[in-house]
Amino acid sequence: MDGGGGLTAIRLPYRHLRDAEMELVSLNGGDAPKDPNALHQQGTPTPTTTTTRKLVLACMVAAGVQFGWALQLSLLTPYIQTLGIDHAMASFIWLCGPITGFVVQPCVGVWSDKCRSKYGRRRPFILAGCLMICSAVTLIGFSADLGYILGDTTEHCSTYKGSRYRAATVFVLGFWMLDLANNTVQGPARALLADLSGPDQCNSANAIFCTWMAVGNVLGFSSGASGNWHKWFPFLMTRACCEACSNLKAAFLVAVVFLLFCMSVTLYFAEEIPLEPKDAQRLSDSAPLLNGSRDDGSASNEPSNGELPNGHTDGSNVPANSNAEDSNSNRENVEVFNDGPGAVLVNILTSMRHLPPGMYSVLLVMALTWLSWFPFFLFDTDWMGREVYHGDPNGNLSERKAYDNGVREGAFGLLLNSVVLGIGSFLVDPLCRLMGARLVWAISNFTVFVCMMATTVLSWISFDLYSSKLHHIIGANKTVKNSALIVFSLLGLPLSITYSVPFSVTAELTAGTGGGQGLCC
Repeated sequence: MDGGGGLTAIRLPYRHLRDAEMELVSLNGGDAPKDPNALHQQGTPTPTTTTTRKLVLACMVAAGVQFGWALQLSLLTPYIQTLGIDHAMASFIWLCGPITGFVVQPCVGVWSDKCRSKYGRRRPFILAGCLMICSAVTLIGFSADLGYILGDTTEHCSTYKGSRYRAATVFVLGFWMLDLANNTVQGPARALLADLSGPDQCNSANAIFCTWMAVGNVLGFSSGASGNWHKWFPFLMTRACCEACSNLKAAFLVAVVFLLFCMSVTLYFAEEIPLEPKDAQRLSDSAPLLNGSRDDGSASNEPSNGELPNGHTDGSNVPANSNAEDSNSNRENVEVFNDGPGAVLVNILTSMRHLPPGMYSVLLVMALTWLSWFPFFLFDTDWMGREVYHGDPNGNLSERKAYDNGVREGAFGLLLNSVVLGIGSFLVDPLCRLMGARLVWAISNFTVFVCMMATTVLSWISFDLYSSKLHHIIGANKTVKNSALIVFSLLGLPLSITYSVPFSVTAELTAGTGGGQGLCC
C-alpha cells in the first residue's frame, strides 16, 4: 500500500483471495474491515470444522447413488438387448452420460454455488437429483411392463423373441433421465462435503466419501450378482417380465429404498448455512469487490444521498442514485446471463486457452485413459455372458440361461473389482510418495493395457475350446472363468489410481495459479 492512500492491487491465487481481499485495498483511510473474518460474515459461509460422525452421515448419499450406478453398469447393457436393441447400438445409449456430464455438472455447480434457498445451497439439488434417480430407475425397471401395456406383444416373455420397441423407448427415456440425475447429485454432494469439512479435514473427508462409494459399489454389484430376486419377490414376474427382468426390477426397487434412506440421513445431518441474497454477487470475484471498494472510498469523501454539509438535500444527486439502481439492475441481468448453460460452457471452453502448458498433456492422457475404461464399463458383464459363457440374450432357452449366468458372474467380478479398488485407494498415496504420481499413473495405464489384452486372449481361448471340442456344452470353462474374474479384480488397482492420481497431477500444475484441486480447492 502506498503512503498517498492510492489503490495497490496484488495478484494472488484465487483460492487465497477471501482471506486477503480486504487487506489489499486502502482508500484514503476508508473504513475497511480490519478483521478478515468480517468479510466471511458478509459473504459466503466459511467452512467450519465438523465432527467426524456428522461428516460420515452427511455424505451417506454417495452410497445410495453408487448403489444404483453399480446396477446400471452391471445389468443395463445386457437388459437392453432383451428388448430388441442391437448389441452394437447399446453403446450409443450410453452417450448420454458424457453429454450430460459435460453440460449438467458445470451448470449445476454454478447454480448451487449461488442458490439462495433457506435449506442451503447443496441440499435442494441433492433432493431433486435423488428424486429424479428414483423416478428413472422405476421407469427402467417397469419398461417391459409399460411396453406390454402400450402394445408391444401379447405373447409370454418366455416364448417371444422379437423386438419390443415401445419398451425400449421407455427404457431409453429412463436411462437418459438416470444419467441426468446422477450428474445432478454428484457435484453438489461433493461440494457439500467440502463446505462442511474444515481445512484440516480434507483428506479424511475425501476418504469418507470414497468409502461410502465403495460400500454402494459392493452392495450394488452384490445385488446384480444375485439371481434370487424373482424368488423373494415373485409378484414382480409378469407376462412381459420373466426371471432376468424381475431380478433387475427388484434390485432397482431395493436401490430406490436404499437411496431414499441415504438421502434422508444426508439431508438431516448436513447443516448448511443459507446464502444471503447478496452474498453470491459480493464474493463472485475479486474485481467487483475492488471496484466496489473504490466507489465506496470515493463516496466516503463526498456527501451521500444528496445531503449537503449544512444538512439540506441537494436534488441534483437524486439521478445519480437512480443511475446506481439501474446499474445494479443491469449487473443482476448480466449475472443471470452468465449463469446460463450456454455461458457456462463458453466460459469452460475459453478458459482452455489459459491452462498451464503441462495441462494439455494431462487432458490428452485422461481422454485416452477413459477411452479404454468405458468399453470395459459398458460391456464387462455382456462380455462375460457372450464370450465366456457363450450365451445369447435373444437365443433359445439354454442360451439365454447361460447368458444370464454369465451376467451374474460378471457382476460378481465387478464386486471383486470394487473390493480391490477400495484396498488400492489406501495404497495410492504411499506409492506416489515412493515413485512419484506421474510414474504411478503411467504404470497403472500400462496395467490397464495388459488386462485389456488379456480379455482378448481369453476370448480366443474360450472360443477355441467351445468350437473345437465342447460345442455341445453351453457354459463357461472353469479355467477361463476364473481367469476372467482375476482380470476383473486386477483392474481395481489401476482404477483406484485413475480416480485419484490425475487430480493430484492437476493440483501440482495449477498450484501457482490458484486453480481448483478437487474436493477442497
